[in-house]
Amino acid sequence: MYGNTQRVAEAVAAELRDRYDVELVAAHEAPTDVRGIDLLVVGGPTHVHGMTSSRSRQAAATTGEQHRVPVEAGATAAGGLREWLPDLDDGAGVRAAAFDTRIDKPSWLTGSAARRIARRLRSRRFDVVGVASFVVADSEGPLGDGELDRARAWAAALPSSVEANV
Repeated sequence: MYGNTQRVAEAVAAELRDRYDVELVAAHEAPTDVRGIDLLVVGGPTHVHGMTSSRSRQAAATTGEQHRVPVEAGATAAGGLREWLPDLDDGAGVRAAAFDTRIDKPSWLTGSAARRIARRLRSRRFDVVGVASFVVADSEGPLGDGELDRARAWAAALPSSVEANV
């Protein structure tokens, strides 16, 4: 919606490019057949204690407009992770990691899309090797100080998690 999660995804992708052939795609454009990949990293913003829904995306867009915060074009019309994950093929033998962005408050108060993503991935038999949250100062952002560095460090540690589970 506001670009914070995308900035984290770009930092994670940039860090992983040294080890993997990386493709960064929006959920509504992501393939559902992920057989043969080494690591699937799935991330999204936390809305209403979990993954976004069409209703929560519309509410976030309305809030952004009220606060005069630019909203990414097409963000409300496109499907999100909640719509993509049920169509994802069986993940047996595929390593995965999940991240989210959420307001800088305790997770028991904000919820965590990353935990929900990881749970859905596990239910589809993926081997989840990492889960992380990156904080934003307010619902529209910006990202907290040092969060992109934390995202890069988290991504840098993922290959060793994958190799340890081989």
